[in-house]
Amino acid sequence: MTSLDHPRLSGLGRNPAAPQDVLVRLAAHRAGRHGIALRRGRLEDAVVKALLEHGDDVSTVGLHGDRISPGMRRRIAAHPDPAIRDAHTDFVRSMVEREVTIGIDALEEAYGRPRTALAGAPSPGLRAAVARAWHDRPLAVQAELLADPDPRVRAAATEQPQPGVPPEWRERCLADPATRVNVARRVPLTLRQFTQLMQATQSEKEAEKVRQSLAENPHLSAEMVARLLDVDDPCVRIALAQSRHVDARTRDRLYALVEAERADGSIEAEVALSWSFAEPGWLREAPLDEQLTYLDCRHTVFRRVLASCRGLPDEAWRRLDNDPELTVRRAAARRPDTPPEVLEALVRAHGDVFHIRPLLVDHPRFPRHTLRTFVDEPNPNVRYLALQDPELPVPALQRLAAAEAFLRSGVARHPNITDVLLEQLLSDPDPKVADDAAANSVLRPSRMYRILSAAGL
Repeated sequence: MTSLDHPRLSGLGRNPAAPQDVLVRLAAHRAGRHGIALRRGRLEDAVVKALLEHGDDVSTVGLHGDRISPGMRRRIAAHPDPAIRDAHTDFVRSMVEREVTIGIDALEEAYGRPRTALAGAPSPGLRAAVARAWHDRPLAVQAELLADPDPRVRAAATEQPQPGVPPEWRERCLADPATRVNVARRVPLTLRQFTQLMQATQSEKEAEKVRQSLAENPHLSAEMVARLLDVDDPCVRIALAQSRHVDARTRDRLYALVEAERADGSIEAEVALSWSFAEPGWLREAPLDEQLTYLDCRHTVFRRVLASCRGLPDEAWRRLDNDPELTVRRAAARRPDTPPEVLEALVRAHGDVFHIRPLLVDHPRFPRHTLRTFVDEPNPNVRYLALQDPELPVPALQRLAAAEAFLRSGVARHPNITDVLLEQLLSDPDPKVADDAAANSVLRPSRMYRILSAAGL
């Protein structure tokens, strides 16, 4: 049974306006406990006591730190059931064992030691976890991790760009199989170091990873790039095609080779063309005259990066705003002085991208007064944006509440919803809609109590 088998109880549990006694009663039900676990901020002592009375180690994992009072932390520490007493600690330690990244604060709390001490812990798995989690660690700590006897720790210490590898450590890290691939991707290289990496005795799989890392290195010289051009690897070719040292003819040739491989069914080529996050970031720092030469570049990534630049002339923005690729137009629309009519037309035609913040409808120059007119658009993804108007009229909400489930969920979360409409959505056949309706802070306490009574709580 999942929380959505009782969606209204789960929604009530995360409702920010739910009174304490409602939460206490919800703690007796699994779905209610699930909802409470999703709440933000500190839980009142009475609610924590109810969770300890009715819950198990799963529902008590989140009862730690500032989320509960010092008194409740002491109560949990003295709990007779070790599964509850150590729920959060056991969870964090299991994540460490599985090499799943977890925050440094959680590591300190679970192990009861400061991060400086954890960096030198006896367990190599824990030291590696610290290396993955403590991004702003001092260089002295980074040096200790880079010199760690366990290769897992050394590899973890070089996974992220920060704090980086100090110049005096680069030679050693490039020679270390545990760190070679990570470091070859980021640090400036001498021609000697580059040559050694290309010729290092290693398995073919390792050599492939090294070549791919080298191709992504933004510090390569023109000579280094030239020496990689004959590597038969789609990922290497696409990375090199984005180098500032490659001319347009060579760039087109590299793309054409990979596109031909994709047409022949190569998964590697598909990944290189469609799933790579690499981009020619150097273009943002290039002189304006050089930037403008990429307005007509046939490869979308260059025009998309160009659209993220600042200080382009009006004619360049006009062309980018009318680019055939939607990703380019959206990137251009994020400049500070985008005309309101450009923003509105773009969003009205294609909607917004909710995993990229801020939204285009939150742009300072977006004409917010037009949002409610989106209710009339045929595309449901565009209609959904009307809900970004916190004062959307009730008739508009009613129309959206009769549409697709994701639109009904949006209405269920809306602050201007009426009691009648909220009641309708509390009984929606889609459990997600009912859950969102129960979580709306405008839900009256009297209705909350009726929900509890109907569930026998």
